[in-house]
Amino acid sequence: MKRFFSILGLTLFLISCSKVPITGRRQMNMLPESQLMSMSLTAYQTFLSENKALANGNQDTRNVREVGDKISKSVEKFLHDKGQSKRIKGFEWEFNVVDDPTVNAWCMPGGKVVFYTGILPITKTASGIAVVMGHEIAHAVARHGNERMSQGLIVQAGGIGLSVALSEQPELAQGLLLQSFGVGSQLGMLKFSRTHESEADKMGLIFMAMAGYNPQEAVEFWKRMAALGGQKPPEFLSTHPSDETRIADLEEFMPEAMKYYKK
Repeated sequence: MKRFFSILGLTLFLISCSKVPITGRRQMNMLPESQLMSMSLTAYQTFLSENKALANGNQDTRNVREVGDKISKSVEKFLHDKGQSKRIKGFEWEFNVVDDPTVNAWCMPGGKVVFYTGILPITKTASGIAVVMGHEIAHAVARHGNERMSQGLIVQAGGIGLSVALSEQPELAQGLLLQSFGVGSQLGMLKFSRTHESEADKMGLIFMAMAGYNPQEAVEFWKRMAALGGQKPPEFLSTHPSDETRIADLEEFMPEAMKYYKK
């Protein structure tokens, strides 16, 4: 029996294992992407019903949508040319700005992007918006949400399937969808999450460069973020790289990103 489960686990791994575009990192996504997008759409609509989105004619909304449209189209062309369009199959891009002072932005599976007004004073320009937009879209293209939920179901739900989690532990499934992992779970998962952040940084640089935005702005953006100060946890207990690590990694990867930038 033990051997059976070992073989089964290996089979699932081989079936689920794929490579992330650009970085080539192997990942294991155990969940049906279509089901994840359906859950995400529901969560997205619920979020917008509970949080005030700026009007379509608002200048901040127009700025974010202009950048989002350019980057999403560039990403679609890039993936098509690489024969990887299935990565965004079923995506229906949508970009909104909510009136919230929190310094944040996110992209759910399926291409639903939300910026908070609190991050706009730090982005400052269209290129600054592109830094954040490229990073968040990269999370969706790389299917980091699927990867995190797969890991979360193993760690927090004993490896039960998504359909079982939805019926028996809906709050847990919803929490995993929103990536609300607690610090006290495992350092392994925290490292896993930091890997996603670094990967999205690199992919985001290339995505913004392909859309005509100077990727060098990413370094300046993260310097402005670092200047905000505030109490931050030690890096090994954080789901994000430290500002210093992030900036150093961006500078190291910059020559590769600049190959895609046409002034």
